[in-house]
Amino acid sequence: MLPAYRTVKQPSEARLEINKSLFIAYVTPADTEETAAQFIEEIKKRHKEANHNCSAYVIGQHGQYQKADDNGEPSGTAGKPILEVLLKSGVKNAVIVVTRYFGGIKLGAGGLIRAYTKAAADGLEAAVIIEKQLHTRMIISLDYSLLGTMENQLRLHNYPIENKEFTDVVKIAALVRKGEEEQLRELIADCTAAKATIKIAGKLYLDAELEK
Repeated sequence: MLPAYRTVKQPSEARLEINKSLFIAYVTPADTEETAAQFIEEIKKRHKEANHNCSAYVIGQHGQYQKADDNGEPSGTAGKPILEVLLKSGVKNAVIVVTRYFGGIKLGAGGLIRAYTKAAADGLEAAVIIEKQLHTRMIISLDYSLLGTMENQLRLHNYPIENKEFTDVVKIAALVRKGEEEQLRELIADCTAAKATIKIAGKLYLDAELEK
């Protein structure tokens, strides 16, 4: 699992007109090729009167699943430019569909490449880009008398508290970024005079929005 990777938070779209042709770019997150294919089909059904619904996606933390579709445009003038925009951005687990309504003026191969590149880039610009950051879940078991101090210190040092369980002791599920586990261990030891026990309970990704 990567320590972090970039993706889009939610669906977005952008429109532009080039030489009377309308281009509509749709961007959405997709964790699987099946999800990406479903989204592409949804756009095709929504715009079945359009001349073209060209698409590309990059799936997998390492970008191991990629596909580009020109959907009737000259080979290499639509799907590939859209894919290149995704690859250049570093965004993973995302799909872009660019719908084109032909306006009567031919753009030529170079013009098409520039148009689809611009549409895809505008779609990503409209999207909220986030970073999925890998975290370790650490279960902290401690006496009730230490709960307040531990909670305050976790919040002060920006360690998210996922949940708490109250039994004969208090169990706090705290999240820490991958690679920073030892720092949290030291904090817990300091706050509890080493009276707490710690157990690793899996890993998960948390979202962090990035500034554009």
